[in-house]
Amino acid sequence: MASATTEKNEKAMASDAIAPGADEGGNRPQGRMDEKGGFFRIYKKGQGYWTRMGTAGAATLIGALTAHFLYQYLPVWLRGAGVSQEQSMPVALYIIAALLAGYGLLVFWLMNKPSNADFLIATDSEMKKVNWTSRRELMGSTKVVILFMFLIAGMLFCFDIIFGYLFYLLTVLKTPPF
Repeated sequence: MASATTEKNEKAMASDAIAPGADEGGNRPQGRMDEKGGFFRIYKKGQGYWTRMGTAGAATLIGALTAHFLYQYLPVWLRGAGVSQEQSMPVALYIIAALLAGYGLLVFWLMNKPSNADFLIATDSEMKKVNWTSRRELMGSTKVVILFMFLIAGMLFCFDIIFGYLFYLLTVLKTPPF
């Protein structure tokens, strides 16, 4: 097995070490050692918690709004397709329940897909690095934005009145602005 360092004075690098079980050719073992199979396994559990919860909340909201839309219109569509009035609501509820179950499984799979989960974890770690403004700075900035909004609105109002009278005097407009 090759040594982890090339000279005595150099520190060991992570890329210099050979993983246990690798052959002398430098090939690394394939796959994850701690990976357990199964669909309902949460990938890197405990990491990226708030980003995952926000994504799950948004997916739940989309699912709920879609279910509400289908609850309103699916019985009408089913009656138009020849289903009786008494059977249209139960059939619609079964269809909605099946679609929600499939949507839930799809969302769970997408959120635990390694590439997507790693993205959410990285997003969560980057959000922790953000330097959020204090309440005092936020209030000051908001006051400046509102002040300039009213200032610009007043200036545009004045320009509108001036141009309105100018065009009235040039007989482009038939009535004065006020």
